[in-house]
Amino acid sequence: MDISYILNHLGEERENYFGAVAPPVIQSSNFAFKTVEDLRTSFTNERNVHLYTRGNNPTVEILRKKVAALAGAEDALVFSSGAAAVAAAVMSQVKAGDHVVCVKKPYSWTNKLLNNYLSRYNVSVSMVDGTEPQYFAEASNEATTLWMLESPNTFTFELQDLKALSALAKSRNIVTVIDNSYCTSLGQRCIEMGIDMEVHSATKYYGGHSDVVAGFLIGNRPMLDKIFATELLNIGAIISPHDASLLLRSMRTLPLRLEKIRQTTDAVVAFMKSHPQVERIIYPFDESFPQYDLAKEQMRWCGGLFSANIRAKSVEEVELFCNSLRTFLMAVSWGGHESLIIPACSFYSREAFQSEVYSFNMVRFYIGLEDVDFLINDLKQAFKKIE
Repeated sequence: MDISYILNHLGEERENYFGAVAPPVIQSSNFAFKTVEDLRTSFTNERNVHLYTRGNNPTVEILRKKVAALAGAEDALVFSSGAAAVAAAVMSQVKAGDHVVCVKKPYSWTNKLLNNYLSRYNVSVSMVDGTEPQYFAEASNEATTLWMLESPNTFTFELQDLKALSALAKSRNIVTVIDNSYCTSLGQRCIEMGIDMEVHSATKYYGGHSDVVAGFLIGNRPMLDKIFATELLNIGAIISPHDASLLLRSMRTLPLRLEKIRQTTDAVVAFMKSHPQVERIIYPFDESFPQYDLAKEQMRWCGGLFSANIRAKSVEEVELFCNSLRTFLMAVSWGGHESLIIPACSFYSREAFQSEVYSFNMVRFYIGLEDVDFLINDLKQAFKKIE
């Protein structure tokens, strides 16, 4: 299906709402029925009728159709956050006594869900280096029901071989779920590579304007029907119709924004690599990246996020560099119009930085929609402060 058709026309039955070019925000929480029989039927078919916005809302339904089609999948569900989408995907596949294998260094709330929350319900978890498929196989046992992937992760960018892992998981009757927030479904075709479900923080590139929080869960219809009837309806982590309309607005320009971000990121990475105050760049599409060949094979797009180790003698020098930036904002998340930084040293106290995960001089950069010279000039003046 053509991307332009998906983003601009799919699911938009304009004849039903006065020919309006933009779909309406159906803000109603409740929907009425003409007969008792119609109401009775809706109770057994809430997935496909409009009964109550906690389940199925017309504005959200348009968004759901577009999200599924962009991923080449049968269906999608929309949640109030990426964390909610991850939780629904994981919880739908485990019960007491089950075992999960997850890649090391996942999204923080994925990590907390698996290692803090599910342990209360006798679900065990193994965290593994995901760079080799056999590590997942070696960590699995007869109780393993789920492999949780994140490729690449969003600080040090390790990848997993998705085709190999999906084939291996299917041979063992294990469900695979991937957090595909880094690439979007346009940049990495996880469903087509055999992954069962993919989740996204739609707050990031899909939203694109730092004004909405949402999550997507994408997969086959039977699997998502089960999640709709249990995790989504019971937990109620739904998106509002207004937020769904903001996402519909933003997705019109998704390919254009991704291309602009890619071009600017490539230029900023090239500048950083040549700068004497930079020790190392970590970016999947840079030839120095250890998994560069795999990145080029399974990712169509790479942009926006990269990390760098800057030449600093202390945490204080890292802080000086970061505090000196004028146009890069210091904030979590990514995917919006604004360029961002987040230093690894902010995760720990200044006096006791002994992280085994990140070095004290690592800084993650996100490149937004600003002009490249505007960003590079800001980096130049901040680097001068630590020469």
